[in-house]
Amino acid sequence: VVLVVAADDGVMPQTLEALNHAKDAKVPIIVAVNKIDKPQAQPDRIRQQLAGHGLNPEEWGGETIYVDVSARTRHNIDKLLENLAVQAEVLELKANPAKAAKGIVIEARMDAKRGAVSTVLVQEGTLHVGDTIVVGEEMGKVRALMDDKGRQLQSAGPSTPVEVLGLSGGVERGRSVLGRGGEAAGAEREHKERGPAS
Repeated sequence: VVLVVAADDGVMPQTLEALNHAKDAKVPIIVAVNKIDKPQAQPDRIRQQLAGHGLNPEEWGGETIYVDVSARTRHNIDKLLENLAVQAEVLELKANPAKAAKGIVIEARMDAKRGAVSTVLVQEGTLHVGDTIVVGEEMGKVRALMDDKGRQLQSAGPSTPVEVLGLSGGVERGRSVLGRGGEAAGAEREHKERGPAS
């Protein structure tokens, strides 16, 4: 997880909420201290605040990688990507795009025109338009997938965040997502509803 914190704002309630989700998921965390190009930026204050929540910086003898970046000027973005690549290699993070899709809901809302809209991070496999998707008690068929720029996609592979339309109702952030090819999932659901053959 890359925890992005604004160097001029400091640690906010939503930062701590994101941190708690990452801790609950038991995943490694890299902190990107953003907006360091601003005159009021205080990256050391961010380190102090987050150290109080268990994210001790490597440069202070801890285990958490901190990278000071500027999204506007792109300062140190290459260093952030390099650290992510090293972590992925060390942790042997590999995903199989040929499997059924698995992921996690990172945002969810109800839209008056489009219904339930969930932003999902695909972690394994590939999610396709037409797949059956299950999130907790909610189920549906993927009607549309959109990237962060609002462009329609036909599929989303591992490490892809994507907006998903088609769930039967609203879901909570942090819930696991399972996707299956439409026909196979439909047959499996029908079999479960019928129950075991007598």
